[in-house]
Amino acid sequence: MFVPSQKLYTAEPGLIIGFHGCDQFVRDAVASGRDVLWKSENEYDWLGHGYYFWQNNFERAFEFASHPPGKPVSERPAVLGAVLSLGNCLDLTDKKCIKVVEDIYREFSLTRFIEDKTLSTNKSIGDSPDLLLRNLDCEVLEFLHAKMKRENVPPYDSVRGVFVEGKPIFEGAGIYDKTHAQICIRNPNCILGYFVPRERVAWP
Repeated sequence: MFVPSQKLYTAEPGLIIGFHGCDQFVRDAVASGRDVLWKSENEYDWLGHGYYFWQNNFERAFEFASHPPGKPVSERPAVLGAVLSLGNCLDLTDKKCIKVVEDIYREFSLTRFIEDKTLSTNKSIGDSPDLLLRNLDCEVLEFLHAKMKRENVPPYDSVRGVFVEGKPIFEGAGIYDKTHAQICIRNPNCILGYFVPRERVAWP
């Protein structure tokens, strides 16, 4: 049976705040309980299919809502807050989880070769040096989840990755202006609640 990793230390302790960039209509409908957040199932999703959040990063969520790549610009960009529990997380800041994906890629590429199918590629958009369309990464991760399901291995509830993106913040810097941690929730029960982010008030 396929065993992706020992699970003793794969869960993130405590709760995490995530932010989802969207239109104000969507934010208000989901926060009020009138509607539910839609699952992302794009073929280019960076961390596979699921519900996407920027970890502790309101500004990036708002930036994404204001200028969604490849989509019409929203007239009322907004940010939906969420309280998350990562559960059994495929954490791509963790060496053993990275090894899981590295190993499954070998099986995935061999399967594609046997089926006489070409591998997808990750691509940039326009003049951006960043690989904003992650078709290959998405296929590999979805292949992993499907294999675990076939072999009755307890699934990952979430996937988390840190991405170095954007431009150096000064000449010669190793810090980039769009670097962020992104969370893909696969198990909707890990979304414990939604809220409308509030502004800080003067205190004392």
